[in-house]
Amino acid sequence: MMHITVSPDAASLGLHAALETAEILREAIAKDGCARIILSTGASQFTTLEALIAQPGIDWSKVEMFHLDEYVDLPITHIASFRKYLQERFVDKVHPGKVNFVDGTPECIAKLTEELNKGPIHVGLIGIGQNAHIAFNDPPADFDVEDAYIIVNLNDTCKAQQVHEGWFATPDDVPKQAVSMSVKRIMMCEKIISAVPYIEKSNAIEGTLHNELTNLIPGTMLKKHKHFSLYVDKDSFSKVDVSRILPADGESSFELTVHTA
Repeated sequence: MMHITVSPDAASLGLHAALETAEILREAIAKDGCARIILSTGASQFTTLEALIAQPGIDWSKVEMFHLDEYVDLPITHIASFRKYLQERFVDKVHPGKVNFVDGTPECIAKLTEELNKGPIHVGLIGIGQNAHIAFNDPPADFDVEDAYIIVNLNDTCKAQQVHEGWFATPDDVPKQAVSMSVKRIMMCEKIISAVPYIEKSNAIEGTLHNELTNLIPGTMLKKHKHFSLYVDKDSFSKVDVSRILPADGESSFELTVHTA
């Protein structure tokens, strides 16, 4: 089932996404004694992470964190490092019980895969890029690769997004490759929550919602998940025609909630 929640702005979007995420974490801890989460990065995740760390009743010592991707050969001290991003905005704030970083080397893949396979991922916070990529699986994305993490080449649209968000000065400064969680592994999360605000994401959201499954729009794969919650604001949702929203298989239903304040 696809659940779409439209909020008036990014702050409201982040709060609603965080409320659902927090509920999933609390329920997992109560049921399994721990909760395992995958986090995205980038400017679109700021408000969701800020709201999530403020949620009450989460025993963060029982939460294990993974993240989606990291540039190849980018030091953790670089402003664009996703390890730095999550260390400063999440790990140092809540001190989760266990942290599994992608360090951007091929050697990290085996260890991360071993850790992932130790149990279910209760929730994945999976962003959607301006080119509709999920993690760094740029179009045309490989929907079939079985490996949990793969080395991918970044396309020009992806590089331009990183520059636009202020992580790099020019596209030439963006690393050419990254270690990314694969699409198939992302889809193994028990629940997926995508927080996608801002007008810059409007084309990606329109393409994701108006099309059936295609690897030219990787975000369409998320619609096949049994529990996919998409949180958008009025800007990122501005190009969507509700009458044209298509689930990935063209048959499943969806739920739409619109918040005006």
